[in-house]
Amino acid sequence: MKQRKIPLRKCVACQQMMPKKELIRVVKTPADEMLIDLTGKKAGRGAYLCGKLSCFKLAKKSRALDRALKQPVSPEIYDALEQDFIKVEDEFIAGKEAAVDDEE
Repeated sequence: MKQRKIPLRKCVACQQMMPKKELIRVVKTPADEMLIDLTGKKAGRGAYLCGKLSCFKLAKKSRALDRALKQPVSPEIYDALEQDFIKVEDEFIAGKEAAVDDEE
């Protein structure tokens, strides 16, 4: 059987190409709200970040999300996203480890 192609995406902060499932998606919805999308299926323009807080801080410093989402992101939204990112980071890492265990 032919092996399926794994979709790759680039982290907007460190510019590293990784499988889509190993990245966290930040989405700007059609209602102009910014949020973290762990499912990867919410409607809107998305930007991908590594699951590391250091990558988020780099994206905040370089304003990478502004460019990727094609809209200025206010400091308040960055702060709110950072709090969400910290909450989601542990959940994301646990989910990633579970996926690795399933493959073995």
